[in-house]
Amino acid sequence: MPAANPLDGFTVDRTRIRTVGRDLQRPECILAEPDGTLWCADARGGVTRIAADGSQRFIGQRADERFAAGAGGTAEALEAKLTTGTLPNGLAFAANGDILISNFGTDLLEIMTRDGQTRTLYDRIDGQPIGKVNFVLRDSRQRIWLTVSTRVNPWTAAAASRVCDGYIAVIDERGIRVVADGFYFTNEVRLDAKEEWLYIVETTGPHITRMRLDESRADGVRLTDREVFGPSHLGGSPDGIAFDSFGNLWCTLIMVDQLIALTPEGDKRLLLDDGDPAASRNLREKTAAGTLTAEDMQRARGTIAPWMASLTFGGPDLRTVYLGSLLGTTIPCFRSPVPGLPMVHWQTAS
Repeated sequence: MPAANPLDGFTVDRTRIRTVGRDLQRPECILAEPDGTLWCADARGGVTRIAADGSQRFIGQRADERFAAGAGGTAEALEAKLTTGTLPNGLAFAANGDILISNFGTDLLEIMTRDGQTRTLYDRIDGQPIGKVNFVLRDSRQRIWLTVSTRVNPWTAAAASRVCDGYIAVIDERGIRVVADGFYFTNEVRLDAKEEWLYIVETTGPHITRMRLDESRADGVRLTDREVFGPSHLGGSPDGIAFDSFGNLWCTLIMVDQLIALTPEGDKRLLLDDGDPAASRNLREKTAAGTLTAEDMQRARGTIAPWMASLTFGGPDLRTVYLGSLLGTTIPCFRSPVPGLPMVHWQTAS
């Protein structure tokens, strides 16, 4: 008989939600370390480090003069981009502890030391501008997975009209290459526990897709067997995902501000609904009709993590869930009945 799912009967108790951090700006993505330290993206152009004791420090990006002629051009050119348009979005730890940044503002994949020195890793692919970089993930083989939501400029046009030009790139010892494309606004990606499947958020899908990793080829990993995982319409726009140790895939639905989970069988569970019912209904109806406006989106938000965008598991037992958001100024958190699946940096921490 299969083991009972630890999410059976579970919903988030709103009275037990607490918050971490203060005066944050667009804490879209959060990284948790085993010692209790949190790192979150910050719209001021960098990251905020929150120590286990609650103290916090903003670390702003600055061009690393040691790499004046890197992949992104001169240090002066990078400094200009960082000054005028940086918007850190997805974060991941590099193998040496530096922070990989998918910069939604500068359209660059960057790497930043923990004191802020930043250089560009990639700004082009196949000779073309890389596009609207969204999320970055490192796997156990030290490959970097990068999602690009769209090449349409402005990106808001792609989001509003369901343009299907998002793609996934992988970076390994051979460099950077596209491994899958034709996605509806590619967002976060995660690997399952065995790293056999890559799960892909298609925000305007609105659904989760998964693809199998084919490691058999001499020219590097490929993605195959594409399929929708779970419902073809999730009832809102998925943004962030994370696995727990049982195999449930937790997922945020931005603007309707719901937290859901997809069981290993693909069944949807509603864990938290913080959306405004009328505004969420209006959002769904106008999205389906293609008449959604910025005003409609602004009205659709919750109060816990407004425009709920991501989640990560942390705490000494990986049972604390932290929620990232686009409009929040703190990081809400609560206890989970099941630990999260340890990320690569957690597994390799000394």
